[in-house]
Amino acid sequence: MRIETIPGLVLIEHEIEVPLDHLGGGPETLTVFAREVRRPGDRDDRDALLFLQGGPGGESPRPIDLPMVPGWLERALEDYRLILLDQRGTGRSTPLTAMTGMSPQEQADYLAHFRADSIVEDAELLRAHLGIDRWSLLGQSFGGFCSLRYLSTHPESLREVMFTGGVPPVGLPVDEIYAATFARTIELTERHYARFPGDRDRMRALVERCDAGDIRLPHGGLLSARQARGIGNRLGMTGGSEQIHYLLERDPAGLGFGHEVASLLPFSGHSPLYVLVHEACYADAQATRWASARVQPAAYEDPTLFTAEHLFPWHLTEDPLLAPFAETADLLAEREWPSLYDPSALAAVDVPCAAAVYYDDPYVLREHSLATADLVPTLRPWITNAHLHNGVQVAPEEVLDRLIGMVRGRV
Repeated sequence: MRIETIPGLVLIEHEIEVPLDHLGGGPETLTVFAREVRRPGDRDDRDALLFLQGGPGGESPRPIDLPMVPGWLERALEDYRLILLDQRGTGRSTPLTAMTGMSPQEQADYLAHFRADSIVEDAELLRAHLGIDRWSLLGQSFGGFCSLRYLSTHPESLREVMFTGGVPPVGLPVDEIYAATFARTIELTERHYARFPGDRDRMRALVERCDAGDIRLPHGGLLSARQARGIGNRLGMTGGSEQIHYLLERDPAGLGFGHEVASLLPFSGHSPLYVLVHEACYADAQATRWASARVQPAAYEDPTLFTAEHLFPWHLTEDPLLAPFAETADLLAEREWPSLYDPSALAAVDVPCAAAVYYDDPYVLREHSLATADLVPTLRPWITNAHLHNGVQVAPEEVLDRLIGMVRGRV
């Protein structure tokens, strides 16, 4: 344990060793890192809040004061001491470079232990290490998937659970999930073009420039037309449509345009873990078999339709940083994944739960989240419009304040 201070905050570092395979499949271990954040003077007896980051493959945020980052940090510290977990494979936890020298099959077997089920078992070992009887959860996006897994397997360890945009579907066929996300993305695409009518022609022109091999990305490869459509992953987020518009109004021949495009694309070599286990996060007792590629609607013959968080095999072959993992990704796509959630256990949950469900979310659909909320008797959903509420942007601290009020019976 190491203690550091920055203005207004005390940071306590924790590292533990955990099994790669929590089911006892061998001696290999990983290091998992967590940073505890407190206000000066806060003590060990303060309620603990574990933050589960979005992803998969996203490290926990790094706290900064004046103003506090992340934006909800100050509100969280009013009620809790905060535990920021670097999920396995991210941040200061054991990185994916541990796979160096493995065969594609060995890599696939290794990565099979990087879903929500393994992350939750890591968290349980961390909770025991810290001597915490019960803690609260705040799960953002993929962190919500981890939180629902936690409720399925270790509800006795939880004081309360809050979700922001990540109440996952339970038991749905992965094809049905991705078909629904495509339908929502088409809806958001048409809404974007209704707001910015000139963008459809701009997008068509961008596709033509891509087909001509005119646009190079920072990694040195060319931007393909199908890659370019991935800028649609910003739709459904506050300001996302505007980000796309401001990109498309730029001259594609301009210096730096490739960097601008790359900053909006969902999948890249920056986070191989996010790419490699992405579809598997939706696989509740099933194989994915490249679900996005199989269920993409015929409407996508229109080159101006955006895609969002839809992963395709060519994402790996067209990115030189991801290409070494292409065979591994194929093997993971054929893997029969175990169940993530237990509907009978969720139906018996008595832990107070609350969720911000984003109305236009194209990744975790509102309809799927509400169906899951019906399974959990204590889960209270709050529907907000893609980080907007009654036409006014809801700041992160206001979202957390409402969720805390919901789980503690004040709202």
